[in-house]
Amino acid sequence: MRTTLAITAALLLALTGCSSSADAEPAKTVTATTTAPPELSKAESRQQCVDAVADVATDSEGTSADGVPFEPTPAPCTQLSEHDYLDAYMDGIMQHNKANLDKFSRQASEAAEADQP
Repeated sequence: MRTTLAITAALLLALTGCSSSADAEPAKTVTATTTAPPELSKAESRQQCVDAVADVATDSEGTSADGVPFEPTPAPCTQLSEHDYLDAYMDGIMQHNKANLDKFSRQASEAAEADQP
Protein backbone atom coordinates (compact mmCIF):
# COMPACT_ATOMS: atom_id res chain seq x y z
CA MET A 1 0.00 0.00 0.00
CA ARG A 2 2.85 2.36 0.81
CA THR A 3 4.43 1.63 -2.53
CA THR A 4 1.21 2.40 -4.37
CA LEU A 5 0.79 5.62 -2.42
CA ALA A 6 4.37 6.63 -3.16
CA ILE A 7 4.00 5.89 -6.87
CA THR A 8 0.71 7.82 -7.04
CA ALA A 9 2.26 10.77 -5.24
CA ALA A 10 5.28 10.70 -7.57
CA LEU A 11 3.01 10.61 -10.62
CA LEU A 12 0.97 13.52 -9.32
CA LEU A 13 4.09 15.55 -8.70
CA ALA A 14 5.43 14.70 -12.12
CA LEU A 15 2.17 15.66 -13.80
CA THR A 16 1.91 18.84 -11.79
CA GLY A 17 5.49 19.70 -12.65
CA CYS A 18 4.85 19.23 -16.36
CA SER A 19 1.96 21.59 -16.35
CA SER A 20 3.46 24.33 -14.25
CA SER A 21 3.51 27.76 -15.78
CA ALA A 22 7.27 28.07 -15.35
CA ASP A 23 7.99 25.19 -17.71
CA ALA A 24 5.25 25.90 -20.21
CA GLU A 25 5.88 27.86 -23.39
CA PRO A 26 4.52 31.37 -23.27
CA ALA A 27 1.32 31.79 -25.19
CA LYS A 28 1.74 33.47 -28.53
CA THR A 29 -0.26 36.61 -28.92
CA VAL A 30 -1.54 37.79 -32.25
CA THR A 31 -2.09 41.47 -32.71
CA ALA A 32 -4.56 42.39 -35.42
CA THR A 33 -4.47 45.88 -36.74
CA THR A 34 -7.42 47.36 -38.49
CA THR A 35 -7.41 50.55 -40.39
CA ALA A 36 -10.45 52.71 -40.57
CA PRO A 37 -11.61 53.51 -44.06
CA PRO A 38 -10.49 56.94 -45.16
CA GLU A 39 -12.93 59.74 -44.56
CA LEU A 40 -14.79 60.55 -47.74
CA SER A 41 -15.53 64.06 -48.79
CA LYS A 42 -19.15 65.15 -48.83
CA ALA A 43 -19.18 64.94 -52.64
CA GLU A 44 -17.72 61.41 -52.61
CA SER A 45 -20.23 60.27 -49.98
CA ARG A 46 -23.07 61.76 -51.97
CA GLN A 47 -21.89 60.11 -55.21
CA GLN A 48 -21.68 56.73 -53.50
CA CYS A 49 -25.26 57.24 -52.33
CA VAL A 50 -26.39 58.21 -55.83
CA ASP A 51 -24.74 55.08 -57.23
CA ALA A 52 -26.36 52.92 -54.52
CA VAL A 53 -29.82 54.30 -55.31
CA ALA A 54 -29.23 53.69 -59.03
CA ASP A 55 -28.25 50.10 -58.19
CA VAL A 56 -31.42 49.68 -56.11
CA ALA A 57 -33.42 51.01 -59.06
CA THR A 58 -31.76 48.48 -61.35
CA ASP A 59 -32.34 45.64 -58.88
CA SER A 60 -36.00 46.55 -58.34
CA GLU A 61 -36.90 46.85 -62.03
CA GLY A 62 -40.03 44.95 -62.81
CA THR A 63 -40.65 43.97 -59.20
CA SER A 64 -42.91 46.79 -58.12
CA ALA A 65 -45.31 49.18 -59.75
CA ASP A 66 -44.48 51.68 -57.00
CA GLY A 67 -41.01 52.45 -58.37
CA VAL A 68 -37.76 52.68 -56.46
CA PRO A 69 -38.17 52.20 -52.71
CA PHE A 70 -37.09 55.19 -50.61
CA GLU A 71 -36.63 53.00 -47.54
CA PRO A 72 -34.68 51.18 -46.33
CA THR A 73 -31.90 53.66 -46.84
CA PRO A 74 -28.92 52.14 -48.71
CA ALA A 75 -25.83 51.84 -46.49
CA PRO A 76 -23.78 54.54 -48.29
CA CYS A 77 -26.64 57.00 -47.70
CA THR A 78 -27.00 56.61 -43.93
CA GLN A 79 -24.47 59.35 -43.14
CA LEU A 80 -26.28 61.95 -45.25
CA SER A 81 -28.85 64.34 -43.87
CA GLU A 82 -32.47 63.76 -44.85
CA HIS A 83 -32.31 66.64 -47.33
CA ASP A 84 -29.07 65.40 -48.91
CA TYR A 85 -30.45 61.86 -49.09
CA LEU A 86 -33.55 63.07 -50.91
CA ASP A 87 -31.39 64.93 -53.44
CA ALA A 88 -29.11 61.91 -53.88
CA TYR A 89 -32.16 59.64 -54.20
CA MET A 90 -33.59 61.76 -57.01
CA ASP A 91 -30.18 61.97 -58.74
CA GLY A 92 -29.80 58.19 -58.43
CA ILE A 93 -33.13 57.66 -60.17
CA MET A 94 -32.13 60.15 -62.88
CA GLN A 95 -28.76 58.37 -63.30
CA HIS A 96 -30.57 55.04 -63.65
CA ASN A 97 -33.06 56.46 -66.17
CA LYS A 98 -30.29 58.06 -68.25
CA ALA A 99 -28.40 54.76 -68.35
CA ASN A 100 -31.55 52.99 -69.56
CA LEU A 101 -32.24 55.67 -72.19
CA ASP A 102 -28.66 55.35 -73.45
CA LYS A 103 -29.01 51.56 -73.58
CA PHE A 104 -32.28 51.70 -75.48
CA SER A 105 -30.88 54.32 -77.87
CA ARG A 106 -27.91 52.05 -78.63
CA GLN A 107 -30.24 49.10 -79.17
CA ALA A 108 -32.45 51.15 -81.51
CA SER A 109 -29.41 52.30 -83.49
CA GLU A 110 -28.10 48.75 -83.77
CA ALA A 111 -31.52 47.51 -84.88
CA ALA A 112 -31.79 50.27 -87.50
CA GLU A 113 -28.33 49.45 -88.85
CA ALA A 114 -29.19 45.75 -89.01
CA ASP A 115 -32.37 46.49 -91.00
CA GLN A 116 -30.58 48.50 -93.69
CA PRO A 117 -29.61 46.60 -96.84
